[in-house]
Amino acid sequence: MNIFIEKETEDTLELDYESVIQEVVTFVADYEKCPYEFEVNVTLTDNEGIHTINKEYRQIDRPTDVLSFPLVEYSTPGDFSHLEEDTIECFNLDTGELMLGDIIISVDKVKEQAKEYGHSIRRELAFLVVHSMLHLFGYDHIEEEERIIMEGKQRTILELAGYKREEE
Repeated sequence: MNIFIEKETEDTLELDYESVIQEVVTFVADYEKCPYEFEVNVTLTDNEGIHTINKEYRQIDRPTDVLSFPLVEYSTPGDFSHLEEDTIECFNLDTGELMLGDIIISVDKVKEQAKEYGHSIRRELAFLVVHSMLHLFGYDHIEEEERIIMEGKQRTILELAGYKREEE
């Protein structure tokens, strides 16, 4: 498993963000029973950086908290049964790892939202990583039914991993 973390901002989260990211990425993959070694790229940026990416790739002219760019297509979220047969291109030819995709997080939004929602920066970072990892496993929240499933998984994963709202 390879979790590549890149920091493209001078702003700091004042915590061991790499450990939190690695722990949460691994926890979500285990929770979703990912049967493969995998790789994921996580980039920490600021509001300006994520705004630029959001505008370029999603035609949304504002910063958001997190962006997910999955490299795997799932017919059913979290169903890995078709990957080896149908989509060999989602595996890294050098390592054999499943290339899940990219996660981009605004450090500014992590801080803003932690304050707004009354929980720690650590918990907010964990939430955004869980949210994005679920997108990389094919979950979405556009339709109401999908939203209910995804939000339920987010709550369960965060609780099981020990990232509670009242944490400080």
